[in-house]
Amino acid sequence: MLPRGSSVVDLIGIGFGPSNLALAISFEESSAFESESPRTSMEFFEKQPAFGWHRGMLIEGATMQVSFLKDLVTMRNPRSRYTFTEYLKVKNRLTRFINSKTLFPLRVEFHDYLGWVAQQFDSFVSYGAEAVRLAPVIENGLAEYLDVEVRMTIDGRQSTVVRRARNVAIGTGLVPRLPADVEESKRVWHSSRLLDRVTEMDGAPKCFVVIGAGQSAAEAAEYLHGNFPDTEVHAVFARYGYSVADDSPFVNEIFDPGAVDEFFSASPDVKQSLLDYHGNTNYSVVDLDLAETLYRTSYQEGVLGRQRLRIRKMSRLVSVEEHSDGVRVTFQNLATGVIEVAEADGVVCATGYEPSDPLTILGDVLPECRRDDHGRLVLDRDYRVVTSDMMRCRIYVHGASSEHSHGLAAGLLSNTAVRSGEITDSILKR
Repeated sequence: MLPRGSSVVDLIGIGFGPSNLALAISFEESSAFESESPRTSMEFFEKQPAFGWHRGMLIEGATMQVSFLKDLVTMRNPRSRYTFTEYLKVKNRLTRFINSKTLFPLRVEFHDYLGWVAQQFDSFVSYGAEAVRLAPVIENGLAEYLDVEVRMTIDGRQSTVVRRARNVAIGTGLVPRLPADVEESKRVWHSSRLLDRVTEMDGAPKCFVVIGAGQSAAEAAEYLHGNFPDTEVHAVFARYGYSVADDSPFVNEIFDPGAVDEFFSASPDVKQSLLDYHGNTNYSVVDLDLAETLYRTSYQEGVLGRQRLRIRKMSRLVSVEEHSDGVRVTFQNLATGVIEVAEADGVVCATGYEPSDPLTILGDVLPECRRDDHGRLVLDRDYRVVTSDMMRCRIYVHGASSEHSHGLAAGLLSNTAVRSGEITDSILKR
């Protein structure tokens, strides 16, 4: 059921992951919502059938890599009723969490927190609804509004509805990335589907291959090795070994809200240098504890002569060929040139993500949007797409799609709360 409101909505959000969920909170907590008859209205459209955030990697025991204080709201409004600590209080776990002496909650628990918040905004969200196109609404030569075309199922039928908005916020998150020439199947899948695919497997697997060198790859290797005690796990990556994430305090300041101002004002060359220098805070890196655990496991198995965890370092994936009995994975050692083959029952591609492309949604609005030399949208400091003068309505892009202009924190939880407040302020100033 679509939420009912005015014919023109003040804010329509495309996607309802953490970015737009935090924006919904900020919008609700703004002064415009303080009265019984709020002057602002919002709607969100999410193509998933229900709220979910990396469900396929909710491995038992896996913890968050950011502090619980970097939840959806605390960095902007620590007195909010949507903080992680408020969630713990409601769940009657606040004291026990404090006693656990950690800043990093279980990933399963943090996902439950996100779902707990999302549930409180159910009346503003339509799930199973995919926004596919924006169209400007011209009045007196100016685009005053945007029509948002949405595909959704209503009463069992696929339908298209149109909602009109003054502002649109695109927060469509990340898209799983597979190696070149590799397609997903029942036996080959991206790490984001790990738990779902494993439970669907028939029989007792004899071998898994995990491709990738980042946190998801290491977690997948550990999970498969621990949960299938008679199965070999081959970890294939081009590096000499797992690289450890740099989470030292000075470097972590690159995720602070103030760092966004510094990054945004820097020249393109400096921006790229910062992304290159500090990519090891987030991309293709592994927590030290996990890397040490995998090393000890591999070493111990070597001592006992029962090597199930096989680290295929300095190796390049050559091909993945599925056949009736499994998957033949061919890889080449970059140092020796030797070709090796593993016959696997399942292949996990922990090969990262890429930002979803906001250009595909913009439709007739795209010619009015400014782009840089790389074809990316030019964003203002408030995450608003820079447009021609005829556009009075506004489009905001946040999440990973704004990393090129706003820095490494753009696609992470670290700055989500503050960013949502900045977007809200920008909308309300209008």
